Amino acid sequence: MVKRSIDLLTAIFGIILLGPLFVVIALVLVMDSPGPVFFRQERVGRAGRRFRIHKFRTMKVGGGANSPSLTIGADPRITRVGAVLRRYKLDELPQLIDVLFGDMSLVGPRPEVPAYVAHYPEADRDLVFSVRPGITDLASLEFSDESTILGQVADPTRYYVEVLLPRKLAHYRTYVNSHSVVGDFRIILATILKVFFGIRPDAIVQRSHE
Repeated sequence: MVKRSIDLLTAIFGIILLGPLFVVIALVLVMDSPGPVFFRQERVGRAGRRFRIHKFRTMKVGGGANSPSLTIGADPRITRVGAVLRRYKLDELPQLIDVLFGDMSLVGPRPEVPAYVAHYPEADRDLVFSVRPGITDLASLEFSDESTILGQVADPTRYYVEVLLPRKLAHYRTYVNSHSVVGDFRIILATILKVFFGIRPDAIVQRSHE
C-alpha cells in the first residue's frame, strides 16, 4: 500500500511538473518525422495481465510486420530525435501514465513482450508477476547498453533469450524477494546517476538489497 501510494503521488506530480517537457518533446518528434507521438506496445504485467505500455516514439513508422522487436546496435529505424531520447531515457517518461493507471510502478521488473515471456520458467513467471512491473530496476542498470551488446553478436534473438533474459530474471527474483521503499529510492538514484552523469553507482545498487 505504501509503495502504491508513493507511485501514485510521484506519477501525479511528475506528469504535472514534466508537462511542458512532454509538449516540447511531442512537437520536436512531429517535426522530425511523421507518425504518432507515442509508441504503444503490448507488455505483460502483474498477474500476467497484458497492457499497452506508453513511450515516446523513437523509430520511423512503417517498419513492417517482420521488423524485430529488439533494438539492435545502430538500428536504422531510430530517428535523430529518437536517438537522443533513448540516450537519456526520456522516451520512458510517458510510463508515468502507466504508473498512474496502476499498470506499472516506478521500480520493478521491466515488463516484457509476450513472445519473450513465453521463455520464462514457470516458477519465475509466478514470482515476477506477483508485483507490478517498473520503469527502472537493477536489470535496466546492468543492461543500459543492451542494444550495443546485441549488435555485437551473430544471433541477437537467441543471445537475448539464452544469455540476457536469464540474467534479467535473476535480478527480478532478487528484487521481488527483497524490495523495500528505501531500496526503490536507491535504484531510482542509481538510475539518475548512470543515465545523466555516466556514474556506475555500484555501492548504491548493492545496498538496495539490504
